[in-house]
Formats: sequence, structure tokens, C-alpha cells
Amino acid sequence: MSQLQLTIATTDYDHFRDFRSGVVKAEGIDLNWLNLGHHECFARFTAGREFDLSELSFAKFSTQVTREDSDIIGLPVICSRLFRFSSFYVNKKSGIKSVKDLVGKKIGSPEWAHSAAVYMRGWMHNEMGVKLTDVHWYQAGANAPGREEKVEITLPAGVKLTRVANKSLSEMLASGEIDCAIIARPPTCFLEGHPDVERLLPNYQEMEEDYFDKTKVWPIMHIIAMKKSILEEHPWVARNMYNAFLESKRRSIERLLDPAVSRYPLAWLSTYARKMRDKFDGDPFPYGIEENRPTWEQMALYTYQQGIAHRQFTPEDIFPAGIMTKVVI
Repeated sequence: MSQLQLTIATTDYDHFRDFRSGVVKAEGIDLNWLNLGHHECFARFTAGREFDLSELSFAKFSTQVTREDSDIIGLPVICSRLFRFSSFYVNKKSGIKSVKDLVGKKIGSPEWAHSAAVYMRGWMHNEMGVKLTDVHWYQAGANAPGREEKVEITLPAGVKLTRVANKSLSEMLASGEIDCAIIARPPTCFLEGHPDVERLLPNYQEMEEDYFDKTKVWPIMHIIAMKKSILEEHPWVARNMYNAFLESKRRSIERLLDPAVSRYPLAWLSTYARKMRDKFDGDPFPYGIEENRPTWEQMALYTYQQGIAHRQFTPEDIFPAGIMTKVVI
């Protein structure tokens, strides 16, 4: 029987590498795997559905999967996940000493549907008492001007958002034009040691570990999206792809835990990896629905509250029926 030909675009993650290289295969599928930067994956899949499957920002995915008659569906495969308390950068002259001091301030992020910012805005709004309407929000490129929103959004009533096309968040934060930036990666002004720019939450790792212990939320940034038309014609594809992603990830973590075969030339990395394995109940990077239910449900709430998702979804709404069917041997 001939193999089904599909094209997928992702960043070069180690947990995908054995699948991408062909060491691990999805039964019945021949993949043309494009190794692209994640912003290129997002832009090209969002604008033109150039690939059959693609890495996609979870926030942007939530917009598109909740459209009426959506043409995409997800796989419960995580490309990227990071805690985000490290993502708050402030100008010292703004006098911000705590999250509650952000009331009435100007805060920037690269896009409104920017997963890192979605998580932190949701945390501020739901847990810290800093409501979406308490802040004047700004949108601009992180370190270069010109970044645009890639999906449609409907801002909640009373939310103020100013888009800036000719400056970057890094420039505006350093100059004091904005008081704070929520950015996935450290802005240039911080990396270059600007004297007025610092992290708001320098004890972020301790906060993140405590937060996980309390909530079991392990924030998901990017997942795999797929055209629904593929499943309509070949309903077996989703589980076969999921199985291969799972095996590729298992092999990656196995290497990480074994200092004799690790890809990464760092002392004590395997020791830290074993600590993380134990912290996350045996799997430091879980895929699946039940394994991540608190995180899927939190993002469903936050994206809906923030006018990114068209409706509040459940995990069962965004993944193929039966994707997690148990196979007992």
C-alpha cells in the first residue's frame, strides 16, 4: 500500500528530531518535514495553510480552532512549553515593585494573541486582581518595529490597546514610554544591561515551582495543528502521528537522563533532568489530554476572556475524537 504524503513545518526541537530524521516513523505516512523558525511556521500556516500540519502558537490556534466551521484541529503534542513569571521586564523609573503596582501602567507585548502574554495577563486578571481594564496595553515588535497581529481578535469592553508600528518594545521600555513589557524572550535592552531595565520577578523559578505544585498548570506555548480535511479522508492519521511524536519524545528524554548519550555538553544536566522528571511525576514534558487538562482548560478560559478565542472550548473540542483511546496488550 502506498504511503500518505504529508508536509509538516516545525522548529528543530530535540523531542521531534528522531521523528523528523526518520529514526521514528508514523505508520502509513511519508512526511516532508520543513525545519523552519516558529514565527515563519505561524505566519505561513495562519495566512495560507501552506502545510498539512504545522507548529502553531497555542493562542493563535485557539482563535482559529474556535471559528465557525474551523478547518483545523489539534494534536495533543506540545512543541514548546515554558513557565512565564520570568517574562515581566520593567523600567525602574516607573516605581513598580510588585505585580499589583501594574495597575494604571503601560504594558507592552509583541501581539495580543501572544501565548506568553496571554498566560501572564490571565494570571494578573484572575489571581492578582490586576484586571485587563486596569492597564493601558501596547503592541509592537519585541526588538524591531513592524510586528503585526496574525489572527483576528475582539478586545473585551473597556480594554485599551495601542499598536505602535515604528518602535520596538525594547526601545519603548528603555526610554520609559512603556512601564513594563511581557515578552517571551529577554528584550535587547535587558540583555545589553540597560541600567533602567530589570525583571519584575527575579525569584521567578521559585514562584513557578510553587505555582505548579498548587495548580498542576505547566504552560503550553506551541502545539501541532492539522488540516481537518486530512482526518476527514484518513481518520487514522491523528493517532499514528501522535504515536510517533510520543516515541520521539520518549527517546529524547531517555538521552537527556543518561549523561553517557546526552546530546548536550553540559555538566550535571542529566542530574537536573532527573530532578525535573521527579518534579513532574515521571514525565517532565507530558503530551496528551488528561496529562495536561488543567493547562488546556486554563488557556481555554484565558483566551476567551481576552477576546482571542471565539468561544470557551474544552480539550475534547480541539482534538480528534478517540485520539487518546487506550490500547491494552
